Amino acid sequence: MLFNTATRSLIVLFFFGFLVIATTQLKAQNPELNGSAAIFQQLQKLQVLGSVLYIAAHPDDENNSLLPYLAKEKKYRTAYLSLTRGDGGQNLIGPEQGVELGLIRTQELLAARQIDGAEQYFTSAYEFGFSKTANETLQYWDRVKVLADMVWVIRKFQPDIIINRFPPDARAGHGHHASSAVLSIEAFTAAADPKQFPEQLKQGVSVWQAKRLVWNTFNFGGANTTSENQLKIDAGVFNPLLGQSYGEVGGEARSMHKSQGEGRPRRKGPVFEYFTTIAGDTARTSLMEGINTDWSRISVAGKSIEQLIQQIIHQFNFIQPSASISELVKLYQQIKSLSYNGIWKEQKLKEVESLIVACAGLVVEATTEAEYGVPGEKLGMQFLVNKRSEAAIQLNKVQLSTSSSIEYDTSINRTLQNNTNFIINYSHLVSIDQHISQPYWLAAPMKDMGTFDVSNYQLIGRANSYDPLTAQFEFTINGIDLTVTKPVQYKFVDLVRGEIFQPLNIIPRVVVELDKDVLLTNVQTPNKKILSSPALLLQFKTNFSLSNLPVTISLKEGEKYLYSKDTVMGFVAGNIYPFSIQLKAAIGEQKQGNIYAEIKFKINGKTYAYDQLLKTIKYDHIPSINYLYKDQARVISEPIQSIPKRVGYIVGAGDKVPEALLQLGHSVDILQETDIVDAKLALYDAIVVGIRAYNIHEWLTNKNEVINKYIQKGGHLIVQYLKSNLVGNKRVKVGPYDFAMSNIRVTEEKAPVHLLQSSHPFLNFPNKIGDKDFENWVQERSTYQMEPVKAPYEAILQMNDANDKPTNGSLVTTKYGKGNFTYVSLVLFRQLPAGVAGSYKLLANLLSLPPNK
Repeated sequence: MLFNTATRSLIVLFFFGFLVIATTQLKAQNPELNGSAAIFQQLQKLQVLGSVLYIAAHPDDENNSLLPYLAKEKKYRTAYLSLTRGDGGQNLIGPEQGVELGLIRTQELLAARQIDGAEQYFTSAYEFGFSKTANETLQYWDRVKVLADMVWVIRKFQPDIIINRFPPDARAGHGHHASSAVLSIEAFTAAADPKQFPEQLKQGVSVWQAKRLVWNTFNFGGANTTSENQLKIDAGVFNPLLGQSYGEVGGEARSMHKSQGEGRPRRKGPVFEYFTTIAGDTARTSLMEGINTDWSRISVAGKSIEQLIQQIIHQFNFIQPSASISELVKLYQQIKSLSYNGIWKEQKLKEVESLIVACAGLVVEATTEAEYGVPGEKLGMQFLVNKRSEAAIQLNKVQLSTSSSIEYDTSINRTLQNNTNFIINYSHLVSIDQHISQPYWLAAPMKDMGTFDVSNYQLIGRANSYDPLTAQFEFTINGIDLTVTKPVQYKFVDLVRGEIFQPLNIIPRVVVELDKDVLLTNVQTPNKKILSSPALLLQFKTNFSLSNLPVTISLKEGEKYLYSKDTVMGFVAGNIYPFSIQLKAAIGEQKQGNIYAEIKFKINGKTYAYDQLLKTIKYDHIPSINYLYKDQARVISEPIQSIPKRVGYIVGAGDKVPEALLQLGHSVDILQETDIVDAKLALYDAIVVGIRAYNIHEWLTNKNEVINKYIQKGGHLIVQYLKSNLVGNKRVKVGPYDFAMSNIRVTEEKAPVHLLQSSHPFLNFPNKIGDKDFENWVQERSTYQMEPVKAPYEAILQMNDANDKPTNGSLVTTKYGKGNFTYVSLVLFRQLPAGVAGSYKLLANLLSLPPNK
């Protein structure tokens, strides 16, 4: 039954309502092409053979209103290439830094892409922290490797146009931003040159010349690079099938960057975007000016294909999508018969396959109730198929595959009944040689501090690793055979969030954890009293069961064994087995360096050694993340003097400073809002405030009077860096006297440090601070300094990056009554977990400042 236009519109709105509900629940878990509105838009997209690649440096650099406009309004195949995964940024939602933050931001980008309809790609560049110039950035990145990755993505994706987010100069505001433009300009030409990276041409790609490269100019960050003589597009138009404008879609997508505090409003009204051509033919009237985006671009038979698509769109029944299957099958056969074998044939066949499955109402799942698979252990699985339409469909076969072999193959040859679950339960023995799951860019040590080591062309550019287990469901639908491939996923029901799908990971049989990241083996009081004799606690979590197993437990530095002990252990899957080592007795009093633990044993004559920790990162807005790494502890035997204090700590956006305080012998209590009262604060010698705490806890501003009273009575308030003087739109009140914030950063970790107050206690008691204490710092020196530093504040240090003016706002203090207030924009939160001895000495000195007389 067909409906007139008015009735059809109402039905669209009804199905749109269903679609919103469905995708809101599923988008970060098990996304599908759900509902008639989504199907109808995908049918429209079949008519368009145009593609756009957007390029910038980081997660959250993308234009979140433009991407859905290109993908959902113009129906172009659209992708975002982020050169990095955002590893070096700051984390607003937890303690993860470095590669762990990059893992989170990767998934946040994918969550945003599920909303805006674009695809996501990466290079092997590592975001090593803020950089002021492209020259500096390209000294850290392997320039040739990152350029090669970009060329590979361009050759594989074959965009008609490339859009840069940033210019190749200082207006970009960040060295990584500018570098993305510098390299994009080079890649635009290099991708078309067979002499550039010719080895790629043996890996299934060919040279590709995009029609043009444009810059999406902007007005933010204090720079307005737009002008009315540039190509101007309104990306804020309303899509009635979505029930939203692309400004609204963009706000929702942008808000997935939660670790960066990028929640944004759902913008309504015009959203004007501006473009200027950098290379190729100038675009004056549209981004795709001069580019054929219909079916005639690939075949003289394109006219008949276009007519068939238009017929399917015109006749589409929103109440009964399955009525379109027969025509979609004809379309599939026509496209498959084309003599042209380029990217658009492959892409459109995939799109038609997805539409046939969606119109048939096919639900296909391959799931397990276990979160992990373990080599040598059984893994229960369920394969489920449900056909929710009247379409005639036969399920022929189900297979289970790894990347290298078919593990299960069963013939079904069954006609599916409407809305009836067909289920196969299967117990799979995970091969003892099954590849252990690991994000592919972390599989090998980094080449240098700026680039991951990724050489496999089938992985370059991908957002995630390949799934360890996939299921193939072979169907016959209207006379054609289609295979639907699904990753095997962990499926469970959360009592709060409901049904959840998560990626399945294959994990080692044993994982090894150390209880500390840094071990200070020589912490003393000023009178040389040793504060502790540290023990290292190892914990072995076993994922298999075996009794009376002879094992060897070792401590290693690199490949060198420092300590070994033979013992017999019995393992039960899921249990944790502790093993304590007195460190000085095991490795010597003067030993310094990075150590890790290994457990080794033999089963059936084969030796197995395990030395990695499984780290799981869980946030509700993204899938769970698992990765493996050697859990190393940095041993510091250098004498560090400390005066034990009772310290209250107010947690900020996530750091490991409390652990460092404990290592220095302090007693540490984590303080909540209800603890900020006179009587409670009076118990502490010092209060330390975590990074960005004032920017995320509005209640701190309301407690300023109480905190100032604590200082006045002799307490010491130490505030780590703020990002601004604002929390939301409210001005932050910090400390006893007003001061101005800035975005001044010293990003060169080897930048010279000058002691402005060489006699100040911070630089003398109980540790003498000198140049040596600023050696081996990581990533940067200081961020978001106080500027200017005005009386009564005193600046203790001076520093600057090369070619910048000296700044004094990295360590600033003032007296207030009997107490003291100190602002620290030195990045101690990075140096302490990295085991920089000088940062521990400086922290000990900050805590040792006595009250004023």
